[in-house]
Order: sequence, then C-alpha cells, then structure tokens
Amino acid sequence: MQGSIGIFDSGYGGLTILEQIRRKLPDYDYVYLGDNARSPYGNRSFEVVYSFTLQAVKWLFAQGCPLVILACNTASAKALRTIQQRDLPQIDSSRRVLGVIRPTVEYIGNITCSRHVGILGTPGTISSGSYPIEINKLFPDITVESQDCPMWVPLVENNEHNDCGADYFINKYIDRILCRDKKIDTLILACTHYPLLEKKIIKAIPVNVKLVSQGILVADSLADYLYRHPEIDIRCKKNSECRFYTTESEEKFASMASIFLKGKIKSEKAHLE
Repeated sequence: MQGSIGIFDSGYGGLTILEQIRRKLPDYDYVYLGDNARSPYGNRSFEVVYSFTLQAVKWLFAQGCPLVILACNTASAKALRTIQQRDLPQIDSSRRVLGVIRPTVEYIGNITCSRHVGILGTPGTISSGSYPIEINKLFPDITVESQDCPMWVPLVENNEHNDCGADYFINKYIDRILCRDKKIDTLILACTHYPLLEKKIIKAIPVNVKLVSQGILVADSLADYLYRHPEIDIRCKKNSECRFYTTESEEKFASMASIFLKGKIKSEKAHLE
C-alpha cells in the first residue's frame, strides 16, 4: 500500500524543510504535522521530547506514511536514535524515520578549509551536543564551537525577523561564537526557523565564512535515499499532493504558515496520544 511522506516538526520551522523537499521532489505526496500545541520542544527533557516525537511518528504511520522525516533539530537530536533502534523494530520494521542532523553533518566535511565549524541553534539542540558528537564521528579533525540563539525563533514567529530590531540579536550571537573561535570558516544554521534570518545573518558574518542552511541538504539527502532504497520509494504516493495538520488551532497554523511558505494553505486538526 502506498502513502505520503511524513514531515514532522514541533512547530512551524519544518515548513522550510518541506518547501525545499517539494522543490526537489515535486511529484511526491506529503503530510506535514506540527505539534504546535506543545511547542517549543527546545527546553524540554530528552524523555519528554522522545515521548512527544514517538506519538507524532505513530500518528503519521497511522496516516499510511512509509517514511517520516523529523524536520526538527531538537527531535532529531533527542529522539531519532531511540525511535530507530528501539521502537521501529516493534512498530513496523519496513518503515523508516530519518532526521535532519546527519545530512547536514555529512556535507560540512567537504566545505570547511580551516576545519573549524560553528553551530547556531536553539538551547535544546545546543545542550544536546548532537552536532559535535555526529561531526566528530565522521570528521574527528574538525573543531566545533556551539552557540545557542534563544531570541531567533521568537523573532521569526512574531514576524519581526525582517525588522531592523532583529539585527541586534543576530549580531549578538554571531559575535559571541566568532570571538570564541576566530578560525571558524563554516557556520551551520541548526534550526529550521533560521533560514528566514539568512539574509541578515550573511550581512553579519565575514565574507570568508560560509553559511550552511539545512533545507536543500535534507532535500538532496532524501532524493538520494529514495534512489538507493527503491523498496521505500515504490511505497510513496506520487500525486503532487500535500496536507497540513496541527495539534493547535487550524486557523492560527494556516496564518503562521504564510510566514514560512509562499501562498495560503488549509490545515486540519490532529490529536496525538
């Protein structure tokens, strides 16, 4: 039986991942689920994030999804590995759950010359240590510096990311991380909200520092994955349809989604348990 590719995020940021995936793979069907009623996940414990994420994965599986992308750095950091190793074999070993951290990490090894990399993320993602751990697994010669940016998500979700007031908080965190390691030549935007701040971030960093955004990397990685796993690809519907679900207000979700996506959408209510 065929089903849609599931895209999950704790809130709205995963819409930036979905947008890039749909550009890369426009023929596929997608179901987006935002757990907006319990967002943000960043300040929650590993146990709570895991529990919430597992509920979301099970819900998407119930919608018929053969493949689920955790388009959320916090969920990828705190829940993905446990779900893959412990839960999938019991739920349905033929389905797959993938995250956004690994595709990002695999890419940076090829673009950093100084071998000094900076991570910009939410407090939850940074405190998890997932990026340094994954980077050091693949590229033990790379030095990693991390910086949490607690004000960046509120700027986006309050639609103030294009205002001049946002420049203060962007410069504040950029200056902090570059002052701690002046050899950094690559910065990773380890939050799916941050692409909306990309233009301002580029202005705030030196010209020799490369900025890595996740959307395109995740989309390319997914396309490669489906090519290498035809047994999963054949189970994915290809009618170019996309449905949106939220655990909060459908009207609020549709309104907020317009900040992240071009055009209006219609969303439906999802109940996780």
